[in-house]
Amino acid sequence: MERLPYQATEGAATYGNLHLPVCLLLDNIRSMYNVGSFFRTADGAGIERLLLSGITARPPQNAISKTALGAELRVPWEPVANAAEAIATLRQNNYEIAAIETTVRAVDIFDWQPRFPVCVLFGHEVDGVAQPLLDACDTHVRIPMLGLKHSLNVASAAAIVMYELLRKYRKLHAANQ
Repeated sequence: MERLPYQATEGAATYGNLHLPVCLLLDNIRSMYNVGSFFRTADGAGIERLLLSGITARPPQNAISKTALGAELRVPWEPVANAAEAIATLRQNNYEIAAIETTVRAVDIFDWQPRFPVCVLFGHEVDGVAQPLLDACDTHVRIPMLGLKHSLNVASAAAIVMYELLRKYRKLHAANQ
């Protein structure tokens, strides 16, 4: 399958063709349906690219396509052989590196003031972000959980994070106009 050229949609025009300077690093995401959901939400939020490492499946795969609904053909993505090296390269390019993980040093997503551009890490659905990658991050970010459960589905968490980043970047962008 060939990747389609990226084209802004009507929604992008509403936001002044805003480009969200955010990439996502998916490390060891085991479900292809979750990977497809990442692609679909990344397209909707205008994320710059996905980096796929570890066991994370890469397009083309039927299970990814089933949930991505064509977004896997529009959102730029790259396979990453070594997530730690990718983080180091992103840091050299002035990206803030943030893991979505509940740790003792995690800040609430609503209190987080991201420093754009940002690379957001998501890890394995059960085990989370691997400790060596957590140690390499500038920031740990948590989504508040007020019920009995302490986590969300990784793709659901990603949707919350992407749209919160879009909200914050849009506000920052408007203030600088």
